Amino acid sequence: MSISIRPIDANDHGAINALHRFVGWPERSQAGWTWLENNPARLETRAAAGWLLETPEGEPAGFTGNFVQRFHQGDAIHYAATGFSIIVTPRARGSSRKLLNTFTAQPGMFAHYTFNANPTSAPLYKRHGMVAWPQGTNDLKLSWRVDTLACAEGRVWREIDRRAPRLTQARHERLLNSRLHEPHRLELPAGVAVLTDLSDRSRFADFWQALKGEGRLVADRSPAILRWRLADPDLTLRPLLLTFNRGKAIGGYAMAMMSKGNPIEPPMLEIIDLVALEGEQDAIPTLIRALLANARSLGAAKLRIQTISPDLLRRLGPLADSAHHEGGWGHCHVKFAACAPGAAIWSPTPFDGDYGFCLRPVPVAAGMRKAA
Repeated sequence: MSISIRPIDANDHGAINALHRFVGWPERSQAGWTWLENNPARLETRAAAGWLLETPEGEPAGFTGNFVQRFHQGDAIHYAATGFSIIVTPRARGSSRKLLNTFTAQPGMFAHYTFNANPTSAPLYKRHGMVAWPQGTNDLKLSWRVDTLACAEGRVWREIDRRAPRLTQARHERLLNSRLHEPHRLELPAGVAVLTDLSDRSRFADFWQALKGEGRLVADRSPAILRWRLADPDLTLRPLLLTFNRGKAIGGYAMAMMSKGNPIEPPMLEIIDLVALEGEQDAIPTLIRALLANARSLGAAKLRIQTISPDLLRRLGPLADSAHHEGGWGHCHVKFAACAPGAAIWSPTPFDGDYGFCLRPVPVAAGMRKAA
């Protein structure tokens, strides 16, 4: 059977959601897909928003999304693409190569990558010129338990699902808690504050200029891009943004959001971004401790970060040793273009990948959506 491939358009959202439903992954609303397609970096590069596999009868049989990001290295601007939600149905078995070849062949990108491969799909990327990267940390995820009972209940439900899946197929949401939507008074250490001002002339804008000025290869974290990220209409709870401050200047920041992987898992507080200026050695450990101190009161069972670079691991120090080391397979793979600015100056976080919009949001009542 001949399987064809083409770029997606706005008429494909229903079919794409059906493919997500087929594999049990979170679906997006029509507004959510439109928001994602209006990614400023994608519009600048005129890249496809993704590709759809079709049978000769026109039946959708596979999909991959294409998330383009703008990167800065001093005054230079580069672009790279993340492949997300790579799905192939049994009717198109073997056609993943069409999706990955099309994704990695798109021009104008210094890198094509995924930081979110599961154990089943991870071996596929090596066949398409992608390598496990960063070296030494591509298979590492870190998590800190903050609610031992909820974690234990989650393990019990996973075992029930393994032994008797019929008991969990009703998809009833379990392990939710009232803390998820209660007003919170955060307990923050000296020097850490909630980031609320993302205007173009804010202290965060100054931090972004300083971060760019260090010469590292960094994904765009300008106030405008963060405003766009936070406008995702499918978010149910507003992400938490914290800054590490040295006087009036911001020296580092963290972004964390609540997720719930499936109906039988407890909520997690996921670190989406964690970055600091080179001279601020205390920033990252202090921000992690602030998140740890508040994760349980926010309703989380764990605090977790799913993309680790060697530099971030070093800056975490003893906090990395106190974490549970998850992963164990190469979930981060990349293919660098010949003109790539260099892997040595890129220290990715989950922000660089697809976690910010592919994690399953915590189901909450409509009136609680995007609660602060």
